[in-house]
Amino acid sequence: MSVPGQHHRIGPDCGTLVVKTSRQGLAGRMGHDLTIEVRRWAGEVFVAEDDLAASTVTVTAEMGSLRVVEGTGGAVPLMDRDRREITQTAGKLLDADRHPEVRFVSSGITATGPDEGVVEGTLSVRGVERPFRLQVTRTEEGRLRGTGTVVQSDHGIKPYSAFFGALRLADPVGVEVELDLG
Repeated sequence: MSVPGQHHRIGPDCGTLVVKTSRQGLAGRMGHDLTIEVRRWAGEVFVAEDDLAASTVTVTAEMGSLRVVEGTGGAVPLMDRDRREITQTAGKLLDADRHPEVRFVSSGITATGPDEGVVEGTLSVRGVERPFRLQVTRTEEGRLRGTGTVVQSDHGIKPYSAFFGALRLADPVGVEVELDLG
């Protein structure tokens, strides 16, 4: 039986997908809080006509397409060389050669207000599947903003550290997505 509704193909043409990191440790001031864009990703949003619970979201993101777009804080400004090194290190930490994609498949969508809701599902990073929850808000007609948190260690990722652990990437990493479905 087919559920009537609207299918939306999503990706960089209609939105952004970014990861936001923060730093900690005694030497935390030395590092940067990073905004990392995923440049290649694709998915589908299906909005069921009369039953939000029948709606679905799937997204696949390529780990080889990460690009550091901003680094705030830090003792010195982020240089292009730093951005390249961060991207290479991220690829190693994510084991992008063996696990080139991150995948999300929703298992339920719930409205929590007239312009907000929760998308729950499974996030697969490095082949490790864990529950993931995205808070979604409609910012204007056809535009959605979602935020969630991924705990790296839950997916077998050891957060980056330097200076014998005095500078560390915080284990929780923010995920932000903005879509224009109009």
